[in-house]
Amino acid sequence: MLYYLFLEMTGYISGLNLFRYITTRAVAAAITAMLISLVFGPLFIRLLNRFQVREKIRQEGPESHQAKAGTPTMGGVLILISILVPVLLWADLANRYILLMLMVTIWMGAIGFMDDFLKAKKGQSSGLVGRKKLAGQVGCGLLFGILLYFYPPSGEFSTYTNIPFFKNYILKLGIVYVPFIILVITGTSNAVNLSDGLDGLAIGLAAFCFIAFAGLTYVSGRTDFSTYLALEHLPGSGELAIYCAAVIGASMGFLWFNATPAEVFMGDTGALALGGALGALAILIKQEFLLVIVGGVFVVEALSVILQVGSYRLRGKRIFKMAPLHHHFELKGWAESKIVIRFWIAGAICALITLSTLKIR
Repeated sequence: MLYYLFLEMTGYISGLNLFRYITTRAVAAAITAMLISLVFGPLFIRLLNRFQVREKIRQEGPESHQAKAGTPTMGGVLILISILVPVLLWADLANRYILLMLMVTIWMGAIGFMDDFLKAKKGQSSGLVGRKKLAGQVGCGLLFGILLYFYPPSGEFSTYTNIPFFKNYILKLGIVYVPFIILVITGTSNAVNLSDGLDGLAIGLAAFCFIAFAGLTYVSGRTDFSTYLALEHLPGSGELAIYCAAVIGASMGFLWFNATPAEVFMGDTGALALGGALGALAILIKQEFLLVIVGGVFVVEALSVILQVGSYRLRGKRIFKMAPLHHHFELKGWAESKIVIRFWIAGAICALITLSTLKIR
């Protein structure tokens, strides 16, 4: 909205031409998102306490986590507000890439909200029934895939995906494009959700992922950079860098309250929204396979659960002391802060490797 206002005022104040540039608006979005989170965070936490929207710790988790019972949850609502408001203010709302991202973010956030609400206010420890949550995730992926298939955001958009580290090689998906999108959206959202088990872990890792994707979206939207780096040029996709910047700012602001010891948890509202958004970003810029690299820690966390369940059902034995993987290290005696920081380091390395794929081709 401010973007359009400033465009109208450029005839009177020439300096406002700066806001024509994506980089300027991305910085503005990041700062706005962080300020919203930092300024309204304390009030939001007080409201959660007032209405007793508090975390109920599962008995099957690590015993040390019982001390966290009663911590306000559903902080993902603050994250969503901190993302959506800057995007509405600074992005081009006529851009279909932005509209698609807003759709996925709100949809996945709504699923997470229902799950958190049932757990925090209705006393249902399991929250939203698993099959209903999965149906919501699949529904989001299905609608997203149909929109991309029949109403692509740009003329250059098609049913293919890039292969990392290979120049001018693409994988044509054809009729499996929509099922592929459903798999990406569902898998990414669940992987981020599984990683949300320690103070600051998931939100910090998400920030690194969106930093990497901010660079990827920006170069994909520019003819000169995409041509030089042998990437498919997707007109309009550069606007997604503003969305990424808003997520980065919101993540940093939320981390202020979510760092150990956490004053608030983001819950499924934040985890599912961030995970779904991360998957959607990769799909929109044709870099779905890069999710395995940029979200390497998320992937390992999800694999640890799959391996643990599979091993127990097939052999009656566990591979890890507890899954997801961060709980395994907790039970080995690692301090929570040590696990989080080391996982962050791994996440930062994954983000750097992802950006390196632009040249290693």
